[in-house]
Amino acid sequence: MAISIGNNLIYYWQQVIIGVSLGTSQSSSTVKPLLGALSFHQFFEGIGLGGCIVQAKFRARATVIMAIFFSFTTPTGVALGIAISSGYDRNSPTALAVEGLFNAASAGILIYMSLVDLLAADFMSPRLQGNTRLMLCAHLGLILGAGLMSTLAIWA
Repeated sequence: MAISIGNNLIYYWQQVIIGVSLGTSQSSSTVKPLLGALSFHQFFEGIGLGGCIVQAKFRARATVIMAIFFSFTTPTGVALGIAISSGYDRNSPTALAVEGLFNAASAGILIYMSLVDLLAADFMSPRLQGNTRLMLCAHLGLILGAGLMSTLAIWA
C-alpha cells in the first residue's frame, strides 16, 4: 500500500508541474494546444489513477480525498505558473527560459510516468506475457497510440 500511496503522490506532483507549465505559457498559440492536450491527458490520467486507487482497495474516505486532490492539482499548478510568470517581463529571454524549463519538466515527467509506471506494469503482467495474441495487440495499440499522439503534436 505504501508503494501505491507514493505513486499517487507522484501523480499529484506531475499534475502540478503540468499546470505550472500551462500557467507560464506566454502566448495564446501556445496555450490553446497545450490546454487541449492537457484536457485529453487529464481524462485518461484520471481513469488510470482511479484504477490504481480501486486496485489498492482504499477506504471510501481516502478515495474521495485522493479524487479531490487530483481535481485541484492542475488548477493549483496553473495559478502557481501565473504567479511565477507575473514576476518577469513576458517578452524577455527569461520568460522563454522559464517556459522552456517547465515544458521540459512536464514532458519528462509524462514520459517517465507513461513508460515506467503505466506501460511497464501492463506489459510485464503474467496475463499479457502468456498470451502472444494479446501481446501483439498491446504492441500494435502502443504503436498506434504513439502515432496518433505524434500527429497531435503537429498542432501543439
